[in-house]
Amino acid sequence: MDTSALRDLTTAGGPFASVHFDESHDTEDAAKQLTIRLKEIEAALSDQRADAETVHAVLQAVVGSEPPVGKAGRSIVAAHGSVLLDRRLAAPPPEQIVRFSALPYLLPLATHEAETLPYLVVVTDQVGAEVTEHGRGTPRTETVEGVDPLEVQGGSGPAHRDKQTGETARQNFEEIARHVAKAAERSRAELVVLAGEVQARTALHERLPEPVRRITTEVEGGSRAPGSSREELDRRVHELLAGRRLASLDDVAEKFRAESGRESGLAVSGLEAVTTALAEANVATLLVGSPGATSVFAGPEPTQVAVGKAGLQALGVADPEQRRADEAIPFAAVATGAEVVVLDERLDLWEGFGALLRHS
Repeated sequence: MDTSALRDLTTAGGPFASVHFDESHDTEDAAKQLTIRLKEIEAALSDQRADAETVHAVLQAVVGSEPPVGKAGRSIVAAHGSVLLDRRLAAPPPEQIVRFSALPYLLPLATHEAETLPYLVVVTDQVGAEVTEHGRGTPRTETVEGVDPLEVQGGSGPAHRDKQTGETARQNFEEIARHVAKAAERSRAELVVLAGEVQARTALHERLPEPVRRITTEVEGGSRAPGSSREELDRRVHELLAGRRLASLDDVAEKFRAESGRESGLAVSGLEAVTTALAEANVATLLVGSPGATSVFAGPEPTQVAVGKAGLQALGVADPEQRRADEAIPFAAVATGAEVVVLDERLDLWEGFGALLRHS
C-alpha cells in the first residue's frame, strides 16, 4: 500500500474510530443488511466508549453516500467528530472490524489496497463508449457518443457508402480514445480494462496512446445495449485486480527471501529489528504477517515505537505507553513514508513483522 495519501492521519489527534466492513449492494435486501451492520458498528463503538460525535460522523458518512454496485467493502477512520479517511474497497473484508483506540487500525485497508488501485473500465461499440473511473471514491462514468456508422447516408454507391461508414467508425474510435486518455491521466489509472464488442474494443485498443495502451487489457463481457447485465464483466475485472494483487505479493515475498539470504541484505524480521529500522526511518516496505495481539511501546510521535520502555526513555520519552503492534507499527510506517504490505502464508514472518530496508 502506498501510504503517502495517509500521511495526514499522523498529524491528527486520537483516539480514532477505525471501521472496516462489508458494504456490498448485490442482493434485494442489501439496504436492510447495511442497516443491521450500521447498528452493529454503532453498538461496538459505544461499547468501546467512543464519543457520540465520532460515532455520528461514521454513520453519516455511510448513510449520506450512494450505495456501491455489487460486492464492495469500506474503510472509515474518524476522530473528534470528523471523518479523516473514507475509502471504498473492491471486495468486502473477511470480517467486520470496529476499533476505538489511540491509533488508527490501517491493516484491513492495506490488505485491499491493490484491489482499490485507480483503474478504468471502458465498454465500447462502433458508436461510443461508457468510460468509468474507479478509484478511492464513488465511480464516475462518462458516456461518449459518436455517429452510428450504419446511419451515415451514402452518396454514390455501395463502395462510397462503405468508405463513409469506415471513416465514421474511425472518427468515433479516435474520439473515444481521446476521452479514455484524458480519463486515465485525470484518475492516474494503473489499469484500463476494455470490454464490449470484440471488433470495437480491438479498434479502440489500437488507437490509444502508447502509455495508456501499455496498461490496457481486453476482456470478454460487457455491452452498451439497454438492460445488459454487468455481472460477468464485474467478475472478470475483480479477477484481474485479484491477479495483480497476488503477483505483487509474490514479488515482495521473493525480494524479502533474496535479501534475507544475502550477507548484509536489506531485509529484517521481528519486532526489535523492525521497530529499530522504523525509528531510523530506514524502512522502505513494511511486511505484516500474523502479529496477533502483540504489543509494543510508543511515544507521542508516530515514529517513536520500541519493544521495551527503555529504548524510548533513552530518547527522552518520559512515559511510553503500551499500544497494539498491529496499530503502532503500521502507523510509524505511514509517518516515515514506507509502503505497507500485508502478506499471507507466502512468508512466515518472525513475530508477525518484517521489513525491506532503504539502506544497510
